[in-house]
Amino acid sequence: MNIIIMGPPGAGKGTQADFIKEAFPIPHISTGDMFREAVAKESAMGLEAKKYMDAGQLVPDDVTIGVVEERLSQPDCKKGFLLDGFPRTIPQAEALDKVLAKLGTRVEVALNIAVPDQVLFDRMAGRVSCSNCKTVYNVKFNPPAKEGVCDKCGGELIQRSDDNADTVRNRLDVYNRQTQPLIEYYEKQGTLKTVDGNRDPEDVFRDIKRILESL
Repeated sequence: MNIIIMGPPGAGKGTQADFIKEAFPIPHISTGDMFREAVAKESAMGLEAKKYMDAGQLVPDDVTIGVVEERLSQPDCKKGFLLDGFPRTIPQAEALDKVLAKLGTRVEVALNIAVPDQVLFDRMAGRVSCSNCKTVYNVKFNPPAKEGVCDKCGGELIQRSDDNADTVRNRLDVYNRQTQPLIEYYEKQGTLKTVDGNRDPEDVFRDIKRILESL
């Protein structure tokens, strides 16, 4: 089965991708991993992508699509794949459809994990982690026993720079602007399946598993 997993930052895509990988024997392909693998293998597209990455620039769509095509052409994707972090825009989605058509297949389901913005904001803006043992807490949902101190090792709890309130709001705004057209694109194709991500992760996965088993 060929799956795209979508959802805003903080929606729990990584957790659900791990559950899917355990339950179904298909590779989980994230954009970051794909680029790193292509660069390490020194493939034609990997070397092209490296030029932009080394310069601190965004990799253009045509190169990104080339890297995606290289990865999806590999033997482990013959029985399907879980694509995470791509596509992000309509042109990327259209290009992906063309790549898959060349490979004689298509996107079978676009899984959209939906979580209200306020819940996402509370999840991300409330995240702190131990500077020593890296244990993650949430000041609202999973606070430490003593404010600012790790329960496990007594280390100082710090907040990542991209988890501050202004950055989180901006990340959510950018995602909503970019992704709404993509949701409509897959809805028109009849492949969009939206699940409520504002629940316990195992309850979310039960719904996802039912969707995937019905394919």
